[in-house]
Amino acid sequence: MIVPFAVRDFLDRATTVYGDRVGAVDEPQQPARPWEGLSYRRIGELARAQAAGLDALGVPHGARVAVVSPNSARLLTSFYGVSGYGRVLVPVNFRLTAEEVRYIVEDSGAEVLLIDPELTERLAGVECRHTFTLGEETDARLYDFATDPKPPEPDENATATLNYTSGTTARPKGVQITHRNIWVNATTFALHAGVSDRDVYLHTLPMFHANGWGMPFAMAALGVPQIVLRKVDGAEILRRVAAHGVTVMCAAPAVVNAVLAAAQSWEGEIPGRDRVRIIVAGAPPPTRTVARVEAELGWEFLQIYGLTETSPLLTVNRGRAEWDALPPEERAGKLVRAGAPALGVSLRTSEQGEVLARSNVVLEGYWRQPEASAEALRDGWFHTGDGGTLDEEGYLTISDRQKDVIITGGENVSSVEVEDALFSHPAVEEVAVIGVPDERWGETIKALVVRAPDTEVDEAELIRHCKDRLAGYKAPTSVEFRDTLARTATGKLQKFKLREPYWQGRERGVN
Repeated sequence: MIVPFAVRDFLDRATTVYGDRVGAVDEPQQPARPWEGLSYRRIGELARAQAAGLDALGVPHGARVAVVSPNSARLLTSFYGVSGYGRVLVPVNFRLTAEEVRYIVEDSGAEVLLIDPELTERLAGVECRHTFTLGEETDARLYDFATDPKPPEPDENATATLNYTSGTTARPKGVQITHRNIWVNATTFALHAGVSDRDVYLHTLPMFHANGWGMPFAMAALGVPQIVLRKVDGAEILRRVAAHGVTVMCAAPAVVNAVLAAAQSWEGEIPGRDRVRIIVAGAPPPTRTVARVEAELGWEFLQIYGLTETSPLLTVNRGRAEWDALPPEERAGKLVRAGAPALGVSLRTSEQGEVLARSNVVLEGYWRQPEASAEALRDGWFHTGDGGTLDEEGYLTISDRQKDVIITGGENVSSVEVEDALFSHPAVEEVAVIGVPDERWGETIKALVVRAPDTEVDEAELIRHCKDRLAGYKAPTSVEFRDTLARTATGKLQKFKLREPYWQGRERGVN
């Protein structure tokens, strides 16, 4: 018997087995009225109502529904109210500019756009067939339906979410993640992280980012209460851990650093000691950071590696019984590796050292980009664009980034996109954008600029110029002016050579 995998399976189990249990604690500090008393049964009712509301609008199955919002219970519910009932959720990075959001809405062909109240003014010029502000407007227009929604045709290979990611091009690509991708990712992630119905999950990770790595699904299936955090703040994370008995969270390295910093002035015992496990991804953290998490916080440190294109789980690194007797620094040194392949994942490296992956979590393709899809999936393997090595234990270590992508604070930034923005300034004749090490963000963005003849421009003006055109986190944090930028005989920039001086003394070309 083959029963197609479906996103709604996770919520269906939650409502059946854990219907009366707290499903989500909404963020109390937000412009929209928080949803209170959200049992899993109530989340199921709201998801059905949202699907019926989309039916009433005439939005067909397969249509795209874009949501631009920080973490909220309404966004959490949309994973089911949209994807769970046959439509495609497009979770959009709320930090993007209006022009960047406009491109995603137009490229995806979204028929509905849901916007957080804090963003309505900034995104006022983004047009869509149906546009609603999350809160009172959507509660009345989308969530106030008692009728049963139209059932979708089961198809585990249908696109469930369309997640836009910055890559090697100036424009982001839409990553088609199927119901099967989501199902396998969430289930294997929960297995490797040891999730049970005794856990409490804190959403420190943005839900738009690779679908919150799949946690909205994995946690629901096991009846785990989900605590919604709208804005990352180290001290507030510690307060939520204490208030709600949090046991597990996912985070970028910058979030880990924020919690460690807040712990320095925390009065009393650090909450969650010997209880919390923190799952980190986005860039390999330093060994010292791993050791500090375990020593200063008393939390268990896990690392994963993956990409939006892989749903994202490819590898997991969690402490093993064989390592328990090792000194803390030595144990931490083992945990900074990207990890061993997750269940169902095959890894190898190409002759050029690129990490290749094969698994049920690999994307269906890039939205309306068949050539890019074929290139990424050539020869039956997904080409990650990351350089790495596999050791004798089967553990992967990421050593370099072969794509022109910078990961800063857990967010992917296309260097090509930043270069395009800088090139639009009349005083810029040549530019190369690279990632350089940064203690807080892992990597930060540096622009190497050659001024046009007879022009003057300073660092502050170029950074401001970028911020006017791109999301703030994509702007360079420093600009270095050069007389020339070294090129090959064919005129190509060799960015690995431009990066070398900034990464000297480090074993890896990523941080």
